[in-house]
Amino acid sequence: MTTLPSPAPRDPIRLVIRPIAPDLFASFGTLHAEPDPLPRQDRAAPVWNGRPAVPPNLALIRSEPYADVMPLRRLEQHPLSSQSFLPLSVAGYVVVVAQDRDGAPDPGTLTAFAVPGHVGLTYRAGAWHAHMMTRETPGTFAMLAYEDGSEADCVFAAIPETLLVEPA
Repeated sequence: MTTLPSPAPRDPIRLVIRPIAPDLFASFGTLHAEPDPLPRQDRAAPVWNGRPAVPPNLALIRSEPYADVMPLRRLEQHPLSSQSFLPLSVAGYVVVVAQDRDGAPDPGTLTAFAVPGHVGLTYRAGAWHAHMMTRETPGTFAMLAYEDGSEADCVFAAIPETLLVEPA
């Protein structure tokens, strides 16, 4: 795990949560809703491993409601692996993403999306994102990434304090 330097302190950013859509999320990764054509969709998203000797890690992740973890203070990226999340027991969740600027998340591009509990996603390698956060109750996700426990697995970067706000 690598941590980048923190930005200068300032007033918290208030980020309105907006509905997710494939085109709005496309620069960060792929959404998974239903197989097309039914009953199976092979290669639903690019799954990428930049370190061929590193094995896949299928993990179970418990997620807490975003209100319990505010303000948000950092994002993460996995520069050498895509990362997929498939909800197992989730009513709905929130993802926070940002574009990269000079190797760090660009606070001016922070975006929060509401995701229905039946929709999974795959972050492309290098996409800046927050940890998984459910909307109202705790939930469980299956997560797939190529990880070996080394510092190359994940990079963390501080962002200005950010509060998530439900739309009016």
